[in-house]
Amino acid sequence: MKSKIINTDWLYTISPQKKTIDLNFKEIWRYRDLLFLFVKRDVITQYKQTILGPLWYFIQPLFTSIIFTLIFNNLAAIPTGDGVPSFLFNLAGITSWNYFSACLTGTSNTFAANQGIFGKVYFPRVITPLSVVFSNLLKFGIQLLVFICFYIYFVFFTDKAFNAMPQIALICLPVIIIFMGLFGLGLGMTISSMTTKYRDLSFLVGFGVQLLMYGSAVMYPLSYFKDKVPEYAWLVEHNPMTTIIELFRYMCLGIGEFSLFSFLYAGCVSVIFFLIGLVIFNKTEKSFIDTV
Repeated sequence: MKSKIINTDWLYTISPQKKTIDLNFKEIWRYRDLLFLFVKRDVITQYKQTILGPLWYFIQPLFTSIIFTLIFNNLAAIPTGDGVPSFLFNLAGITSWNYFSACLTGTSNTFAANQGIFGKVYFPRVITPLSVVFSNLLKFGIQLLVFICFYIYFVFFTDKAFNAMPQIALICLPVIIIFMGLFGLGLGMTISSMTTKYRDLSFLVGFGVQLLMYGSAVMYPLSYFKDKVPEYAWLVEHNPMTTIIELFRYMCLGIGEFSLFSFLYAGCVSVIFFLIGLVIFNKTEKSFIDTV
């Protein structure tokens, strides 16, 4: 009797990732429909069953900019420089900061928030934090549109002199957005991996993000901080988000500090933090289900 030959060639092999630094673009592309569904889920459910719904995309940056203008510019008399309206100055900082902070906070609880689905079905785990970064692009786009509308208003419909204009460096804006996404994604994946063992870190994320905002020149120019507190200026100056926000203001308003070194510095630090987060994330996903 002849033995039957069984074909043991598998189409896919499900196993923990073997490489330390591996995004596996081929597999992510194969699961692109799932990535799209996660992005759609994040956009729809964020303000589901709320009264104002997507209007919160507009309300949050506007009210934050108004409060910053009243407290830091009117009460504390912090100048913006070059005749730029303080509201527009703050709105530029808030718009760029919001995308980074949303990426950071949204990816910082990836393992804890998705432990149920991670333990039941296989898909590339990195799709989950990536979906947060992509879904927040929509929010950033809406807030950037709000910023553009107010910019047009202050330029063409007010009597105050407003000479600050966008610079040619504005063509690098997509690169700056990538820097913000990579930096937030890297920090978020690192924190998410650490919270699988140290749950109390999740309580520090919101508090830490608020402190980081005050140290990122969101509501004041970097030059002003250097003049007032020169002994601590290096802390703010070497903050990658300070560099990114200063670059964003320079591109859109023509104020702030810009140099090729600062541009490369922001890019290198963002990529390094992303790679570190990816390494820790890949190591954690192999065994996190036993500790969560």
